[in-house]
Amino acid sequence: MCLVKTVVPHILNADCNTVGMSFPALPRGKGSEDALERRSIIEQTLGLKLRHVASQSFEADTASKNIENFIGISQVPLGVVGPLRVKGTQAKGEFYVPMATTEGALLATVNRGCSVVTSAGGATCRILKDEMTRAPVLRVDGIEHGIKVIEWVKRNMDRLKKEAAKTTSHGELLSATPFLAGRNLFIRFSFGTGDAMGMNMATIASQRMCDLIEKKTGAITISVSGNMCTDKKAAAINYLYGRGKSVVAEVNIPERMVEEKLHAKSSEIAETATRKNLVGSAMSLSMGFNSHFANMAAALFIATGQDAAQVVEASMGITLAETIGEGLYFSVTIPALEVGTVGGGTGLPTQREALEMMGCYGKGKSSKFAEVAAALILAGELSTLAAQAKGELASAHRRLAR
Repeated sequence: MCLVKTVVPHILNADCNTVGMSFPALPRGKGSEDALERRSIIEQTLGLKLRHVASQSFEADTASKNIENFIGISQVPLGVVGPLRVKGTQAKGEFYVPMATTEGALLATVNRGCSVVTSAGGATCRILKDEMTRAPVLRVDGIEHGIKVIEWVKRNMDRLKKEAAKTTSHGELLSATPFLAGRNLFIRFSFGTGDAMGMNMATIASQRMCDLIEKKTGAITISVSGNMCTDKKAAAINYLYGRGKSVVAEVNIPERMVEEKLHAKSSEIAETATRKNLVGSAMSLSMGFNSHFANMAAALFIATGQDAAQVVEASMGITLAETIGEGLYFSVTIPALEVGTVGGGTGLPTQREALEMMGCYGKGKSSKFAEVAAALILAGELSTLAAQAKGELASAHRRLAR
């Protein structure tokens, strides 16, 4: 085996005495032999034995579309919460929900919320909107040229839809919203993407449409992603218009149940939600008017093969609580929940099994999955706010996570 030496010009890890060392190039193949060779090079070069990294349950080829330079597996503890009763249009009944995390106390917290939601009759969940977006930025000659390009786009929507359709049999262009700033023209394309999360689908279709717009208008595409999409960043445009699936969930809980199971009063939870989630978030100019959407979203995303970076967008949203009659009304609004049940990491063996646990793997299941996800986030928010209302959060972490 001929190893090409390359010099790494920066410090990798001072504790491993790698400063100034020469490192061999790694093979670029996708098969199991290439993965073994890469891992052997790393072990020999750094003087390590990657026993656990090497303990995988599938061949390297299985992940060839998900990762490059594959050397093994990074394992995250997987747990389950539930049963969680969901009353959606697609998700109906009780579910055990898998969550992968390294944060102690998280699943215990969420599981308590699941118990309360289920005992109260379940979480009502609805999808308000389902569109994936990509927003290219084009350079125009000036304002007048920009307006002409916008007018061309509006007149030729049917043509653009046909152009997008040439790139996918599953996606569909739904709308194109222009934004002009000087010589910068942004066109925020919205797509229906079926059961895929759809980011790659939207990108490929957007590039195809940009090529046509360039040819017909003289505008120049600078980037197929102009950051008005907005992907993997907290953004007001996603908050207002949504991205992926915009989902709401609610539950009504009798006062007796609130006090017995959450050890708090409805009025205490409602006040905590207002002063913490609404006032506190406003004071900090946060885009997350909630306790910890990201915790539930991240654990569910990792377990089920979603794009973990899109937890940034899933973290935005509002948790509301108020007393109604003799009980508590509790709801979450999640404007940008980007999930899929086909494509991406959903087909990896353990991720597929996690989706199958909920009956959410494959075609026709993405809306069902989004409703379960919304109910999970609702349960986690409910339990956490109750714990904070009664000063139990620190003690729970002290007991379970230390």
